[in-house]
Amino acid sequence: MNTSISVHFKSSETVAALTVGCVALLVLGLQPALLGSLVDQKRISMEGVGIVAMGEIFALGIGTILAEKWLPLNRLRTIAVMASLVLVAINLLTLTAHGDLICVAWRVAAGLVEACLFWIATMVIIRSPKPDRLAGIFLTLQTSVQASAALLLAKVSIASLGWSEAFVLLAVLCLLPLLVASRLPEQLGAHTEAIHPSVVSSTGFCALLVPFLHMSAMGALWAYLEPVVNAAGVGISINTLAALVLVMQIVGGGASAVVVRSGKVSQALMVSALAFTAVGIAMHRLPPHSSMTFAVLCAVFGFLWLFQMPFHIRLAFDIDPRGRIAMLVPPAQLVGTGFGPLVTSLSVHGNDVHHVPLWAAAFSACVVVAVMGVKLSALSRQRSRGALSG
Repeated sequence: MNTSISVHFKSSETVAALTVGCVALLVLGLQPALLGSLVDQKRISMEGVGIVAMGEIFALGIGTILAEKWLPLNRLRTIAVMASLVLVAINLLTLTAHGDLICVAWRVAAGLVEACLFWIATMVIIRSPKPDRLAGIFLTLQTSVQASAALLLAKVSIASLGWSEAFVLLAVLCLLPLLVASRLPEQLGAHTEAIHPSVVSSTGFCALLVPFLHMSAMGALWAYLEPVVNAAGVGISINTLAALVLVMQIVGGGASAVVVRSGKVSQALMVSALAFTAVGIAMHRLPPHSSMTFAVLCAVFGFLWLFQMPFHIRLAFDIDPRGRIAMLVPPAQLVGTGFGPLVTSLSVHGNDVHHVPLWAAAFSACVVVAVMGVKLSALSRQRSRGALSG
């Protein structure tokens, strides 16, 4: 899939950019542990979990769009170094926060800085000769890093740090961009051209709804995974289940990277969305203390999470080979990841998280509607062109 914005990067440049992107999204893999520790220490309320999760991820998604518009493409190395150092400081300062609003403020700031790092990886992926396949590789790589961090957190306890060990680990890992900054591309070319009307057409809108709704479903369940586990009476630790989800994400991302070039986009998106809808309904109806069944559902959840995401890029490039819609897919994914927990939080009262899996299932079902909207809109556009040419 050679697009009109393709750039041939050196292998070292691609690896460096993907590494920086992995650090930017590291918080997504550790979010259950991070938010769970804040709730346990009564630094945020149960109702505030969705708001804190939403704030950081919204800032990450919107910040990526702002970065594409304002950050210079010939200062990638400086941006990576500065963002890394600021992010370390913010993660450590979060340890001093107490209360929903203060925690939201710090995590929004973290999201904006993480967006600068994620923007670097996004620019390289979108401009690569095979963006859909590289997206699958990146998803697998970043989830491997998240899974490793989650497993480390689950197996290694730093007694002197107590509840704050998750944030300290996150801060330490945010130093990684300093090691690869010198390998980043010196120049990425011109900024993506201004968004044209075709991007905001019904086809383009529905194409962006697909990643938005998919990640709303995933984010809703992921942000509340720990209280959902506790409510289900599952005899498995949240860190172990989170690590299982992340490991299965690696499997799903790897499978997607292999089949994304040959698979049928619409069918893959609809089947995986329906499968996750079934997972959410099954979690809701599961009898208490069904530990093994719950673990299997978490494994399927993790697999479907990353399996679908490279198809978002493929769908965007199928509609617009110039990459204008594809440029908005990662922000749409991130904003959806924050929107899901936000809407779901409205149904949470006290410690009652019984309906969370149903919200996730509902968002996933809407993905099928959005994909059908893309197909119908594209068909209508083809008929219009045929009528005009006739």
